[in-house]
Amino acid sequence: MQYYAAPMEGLTDRVWRQVHQRWFGGADRYYAPFLSPPENRVPVKKKMAELAPEANPGAPVIPQLLGKDGSCAAWMIGVLRQIGYSEVNLNFGCPSGTVTAKGKGAGMLRDLDGLDRFLYAVFDEAGGPISVKTRIGVERPEEFGPILEVYNRYPLAELIIHPRVMRQLYRGEADRDAFAAALPACRAPVCYNGDITSPAGFAALGSRWPGLSGLMAGRGLIADPALLRRARGGAPASKEELRGYFAELYAGYAAAFGSPQAAISRMKAYWHEAISLFEGADRLAKQLKKLRDPWEYEVTVGQIFALPLHK
Repeated sequence: MQYYAAPMEGLTDRVWRQVHQRWFGGADRYYAPFLSPPENRVPVKKKMAELAPEANPGAPVIPQLLGKDGSCAAWMIGVLRQIGYSEVNLNFGCPSGTVTAKGKGAGMLRDLDGLDRFLYAVFDEAGGPISVKTRIGVERPEEFGPILEVYNRYPLAELIIHPRVMRQLYRGEADRDAFAAALPACRAPVCYNGDITSPAGFAALGSRWPGLSGLMAGRGLIADPALLRRARGGAPASKEELRGYFAELYAGYAAAFGSPQAAISRMKAYWHEAISLFEGADRLAKQLKKLRDPWEYEVTVGQIFALPLHK
């Protein structure tokens, strides 16, 4: 069974992917945050630079597409294959209101005829290997039966199931009973995604469903960058590793964005998840939210690293 790093917009870009591999690793695959195929079919240089193979050495990266025009998505898959990517992932899972209002992401699940037409165009014009990441419905888990019937018509390389419905966003618990009920009817290899935050969680899911192709971690991996390593029996993150990891992320984003000030907001997003690794960091978490200047950031990070790690 393989372990995957989930695609998370604004968090799992090429800077993070490279830094994470150098310091912690453990991922068999890194799924890149979604790319929207341009309607004019002219690749966006900045977006393509994010996926340039030379900027993504190491563990395989799987690009993800978000769109509702199957022919345009097929064209984009062709572009990605020209630069060296074989498998491409299709996003039917993003629950963001700005995405679903346009009929994209999990919004595609509202119209199963449209979903079928989209997949038909993609497989007809681009062919496989193509995988899908999906929610189990819009309002109710019971919607997944008809959704799965659509997916089963196509030779998906993998079906990554996040067992929440669109309206939940990321609230509440992932519905593992709904996942279990649907699993026997899935024709494609299946990966589970949702609420995996500990090595024990990986072990329990692997024991419950040993036939899965993979397990995918998202926020749990940002909160504990050593999570996948620990799931494989490796050591927890040391303070020295975390110090190097965060310093390299900060330097990487300062270079990518053109200034340390521009990097701070991105670093706040990582610290928001990972600060719980440190004992007694609540006060500093509030301080971190308010700071703006590089000197403030550096002082606060120094104070965080003066705290002990949770055991």
